[in-house]
Amino acid sequence: MHSANPSSRLFVYPCKSTSTQYPIFNFPKFSSRKFVKSLRTSIDYEQEVSKEELVVPSNVTRRLPIIIKKSGKVSRYFIKGDSLELLCVDEEEDDDDDDSTSFCLGLDDGFWKLIRLSSSAAKDFFLPKQVSDNYISYVKWKFLHRVFSSALQVLATQAMFRAIGIGQSRSLASSAAFNWILKDGLGRLSRCIYTASLASAFDTNLKRVRFSTSVLFSLSIGVELMTPVFPQYFLLLASIANIAKQISLSCYLATGSAVHRSFAVADNLGEVSAKSQIQTVCFDNLGLLLAVLLNMLFQNNQRLQASLPFVLYPIFSTFDLLGIYQGLKHINLQTLTKDRLEIILERWIEFRQVPSPAEVSEEEGIDLLGSRGSKRVWPIRIGCLDPKAQIPTLLMMAMQSLCNDDSFFITIELSSKGFRRTPKPGIVICLREGANSVDIITSLLQTCYIRKAFGTNRIKRRDVSLSDLTLQDWSLLTGESKRAARDDIITLNRQLQEHGWIVKNVLLCAEEQVRYTFDKTQL
Repeated sequence: MHSANPSSRLFVYPCKSTSTQYPIFNFPKFSSRKFVKSLRTSIDYEQEVSKEELVVPSNVTRRLPIIIKKSGKVSRYFIKGDSLELLCVDEEEDDDDDDSTSFCLGLDDGFWKLIRLSSSAAKDFFLPKQVSDNYISYVKWKFLHRVFSSALQVLATQAMFRAIGIGQSRSLASSAAFNWILKDGLGRLSRCIYTASLASAFDTNLKRVRFSTSVLFSLSIGVELMTPVFPQYFLLLASIANIAKQISLSCYLATGSAVHRSFAVADNLGEVSAKSQIQTVCFDNLGLLLAVLLNMLFQNNQRLQASLPFVLYPIFSTFDLLGIYQGLKHINLQTLTKDRLEIILERWIEFRQVPSPAEVSEEEGIDLLGSRGSKRVWPIRIGCLDPKAQIPTLLMMAMQSLCNDDSFFITIELSSKGFRRTPKPGIVICLREGANSVDIITSLLQTCYIRKAFGTNRIKRRDVSLSDLTLQDWSLLTGESKRAARDDIITLNRQLQEHGWIVKNVLLCAEEQVRYTFDKTQL
């Protein structure tokens, strides 16, 4: 008994029904025994199909326009009689070739086929299947970094063994073991202290921290190379070098997951991490092989072998740091930080468009000294008010008008940080306890509108005194910018998600995470 619902007719077996409500489900009437499933559909397909066309003789093979690419093989679907077969295109083409094809040509085709299959297998072994477009460039520079870094570590270890006298009759094994264990213990202790003190910086300043610790790692190799020259200071030099190495290792491990996540476009984080480990092992082994070959080349000349690390250190370190620097430039992080939000919001205010993570990464750079934000005319800071900074009286009066509904407030401060004597004006955003990511984006957007007004209409020079700014002007400016930010936030948030940005959270450093609590008793 069939249902009265018209949609039920869409699921009737095609061999028992010749017509349906929609043309795409119209099927020709033929015997089910000779039924051949068609893989071609068209809404306007009205051509009459004869029985001869539906039945394919057993000795005739019909090619289908469906190609499968897997593991370096290109295969195509064929209909042979009443069966469906998947054949390799190369094999099928070889069957169609004339018998006159020369044997040498066949060997040549087989050789290139072997090369193609080998390269495809190596690609599947080293690279994940679904990653972003910039992943290949990142792996190329990672190869340069890991090979020369591994070779440098071998040379440094040899130098340290030479410094403590391993292999010489005058060395004491117990003393060497004690020095080695002591230096490792100091290094691991320093690693714990460093990781605990810079936990949030691994998220907000990933590229800067990673490159700076890589420079520190390269310098630690140089310190280890100096141990044979000053064997009496072995424990001191080895401990300093190992402390630097442990700090660099902690940064590498802490930032690894964020780097892998930036390439995992299909949420295949586990696959990307696994392939990264394979790459690291293979690249490091190539570096070990390079160091062994260099030592074998100079094994008959002990003087040259002893001076070899000092000659190769500046060359290998340069290639190592170059690979790290270039590799970091190909990492496009999708997480939002205060600095990335500034770049995005400035582009939004200027062009009403949200830049992609790749565009922001190119403009953001590595910023090794962390001076990019301080060079701006009106730098923006998130956090609590600095008691040592000068805050205009009218702005302190404006702060008294805060209400319970405000999730943040914006003010101006005059601070002289670092070696700067003349106070520089800056804008401060103070977030309230419980402020979410939308509040943070809204506050930064409003602040960027205020900074644009300062740079165009109201205060045109950075050294102008803030005494010209009245309370009425500030109230009008904050009110207009607040309305503009609230009008833009919905469209802005949608475009951020469309361009791949993660808007669920805004990553802030420890200083930026300081919040204020509203005291209701002062109402």
